Amino acid sequence: MGSIHLIRHGQASWGAADYDNLSHVGRDQSVSLGTAWEAADWAATSAISGGMRRHTQTAVATLDARGTPGGYDVDDRWDEFDHLALARHIDPDAHHDDPRTFQTVLNNAIARWREGSDAGTESYAKFEDRVINAFHDVVDRAGSGQRIAVFTSGGPIAMVVSHLLTRTDELFTTLNDVVVNASVTTIISGRSGVRLLSFNEHTHLPGSLVTWR
Repeated sequence: MGSIHLIRHGQASWGAADYDNLSHVGRDQSVSLGTAWEAADWAATSAISGGMRRHTQTAVATLDARGTPGGYDVDDRWDEFDHLALARHIDPDAHHDDPRTFQTVLNNAIARWREGSDAGTESYAKFEDRVINAFHDVVDRAGSGQRIAVFTSGGPIAMVVSHLLTRTDELFTTLNDVVVNASVTTIISGRSGVRLLSFNEHTHLPGSLVTWR
């Protein structure tokens, strides 16, 4: 049996000119994950990172803290959808809002995006297709004894889990709302197929480091 571990990146730089960069909290979250892996004597046999800086920074900080630096592949099919562009399509000043207000604007934008709205970004159908194809490729690599860590974002994790639970994107928005920074979602792959083992696990984070944005 093999396993796939989908890790949401640590907290990015909300409100800054460059969002795609880990905050100090995000780096601490990544280190906490790596330290927990070391304490449990657990290590990935291979790692994949999305192409965004917050993904690769999380991978580096986590693997360094675990004591297994380097050694990850980059696959930009695990990149997040352009959530800032979607929100700004409805409200040009959305990125200046507090996170809760922004989430409301974003969910309205996602609803329109799923219905086919052209927000000047990648289409929802293309996003869904690339993420599921990337996941299928990882499943093909997750043979017996393989433990694959994938450093990505909340959107791809929500999409994969929705498909595992419903075989559709039905739960995408509901799940996307609750994925914690630096959380781990574990999927097992074996003779009986691919199954969700745990979603959004984040007990490796102290309460002060639990964030959603």
